[in-house]
Amino acid sequence: MKTRLNYFQQASNPMKALSGFAPYLAESVLDKSLLELLYFRVSQINGCAFCLDMHSKELRAMGEQEHRLYVMNAWREAAFYSERERAALAFAEALTKVEHGEVPDEVYNAAAAQFSEGELVDLAIAIVAINSYNRLNIAFGSPLPVGSYKVGMFAEKH
Repeated sequence: MKTRLNYFQQASNPMKALSGFAPYLAESVLDKSLLELLYFRVSQINGCAFCLDMHSKELRAMGEQEHRLYVMNAWREAAFYSERERAALAFAEALTKVEHGEVPDEVYNAAAAQFSEGELVDLAIAIVAINSYNRLNIAFGSPLPVGSYKVGMFAEKH
């Protein structure tokens, strides 16, 4: 999809607020590769090409095995995802595809068995953030061409 409008330019204050999730999550105790797996899976669900390109490149740079990305869409059938990853992926899917106005108890309970309360909040914030970016890109087209992302491109400059 071609860019319809550059939402970063048109809504700089809201985008600064949304971008504020990144430094917060960078300080989270959650494993960065787990967060990237969630970003990748949610972007698959939402069909966001730019984000899929971005997060697959970040995952590969972190040493993620390609076969895990290839079968991510069918992660429930693949034995090579940990119980913690499975709980996070199920939680991400449930929060992305909200049905009946809630995350089902069995999904929440499985996540709560793997993550502390603070980690659950961080997971939810990460899922909200990637869903927001996905939806902006789907509505308006990515401000950058799909395929142009370079590893670390949006990393915080200190």
